[in-house]
Amino acid sequence: MSKKVLIIATSPRKNGNSNRLAQEFEKGAKEAGNTTELVYLYDKTISFCKGCLACQKTHQCIIKDDANEIVEKMKHSDVIVWATPIYYYEMSGQMKTMIDRANPIFGSEYKFKDIYLIATAADSGEYSMDGAIKGLQGWIDCFAGTSIKGVIKGLGLEGIGAVENNPILHQAYNMGRTV
Repeated sequence: MSKKVLIIATSPRKNGNSNRLAQEFEKGAKEAGNTTELVYLYDKTISFCKGCLACQKTHQCIIKDDANEIVEKMKHSDVIVWATPIYYYEMSGQMKTMIDRANPIFGSEYKFKDIYLIATAADSGEYSMDGAIKGLQGWIDCFAGTSIKGVIKGLGLEGIGAVENNPILHQAYNMGRTV
């Protein structure tokens, strides 16, 4: 059965390693017959959440920027894939800001159930992704019936292009095929 897959690439670098893995994930998901959309945050205007909680009543954010369109796409997707570089053993600020701005979804109707995380880090320690996984899990815990279905850990990828010719590209592609 075909699924609607939304991939949110949060790297501030256009050609970042996590964005490259997101592209391979999308390629696999598309070849498996799914409808995919890859959204890059590097060229979006997304302001910080103001914490006013007006969205809890209206399911709309009072801030008018690119986050609102992304939130609508999230609500209507079966699968959400977050792709992030790891900074200081945590998700990128861009990813955290987008998660915060997705607050209008809380308490509303949404389709997504399956969440994936694609992360890349210069550090090669398995623990490098723990903070990002925990942060994402905190968001997931707010949505009944959702869970992390897969995590790609791109470890030891220092500098733009480090992911090229790395077996992790094939892993991202294969995970996309199994959505």
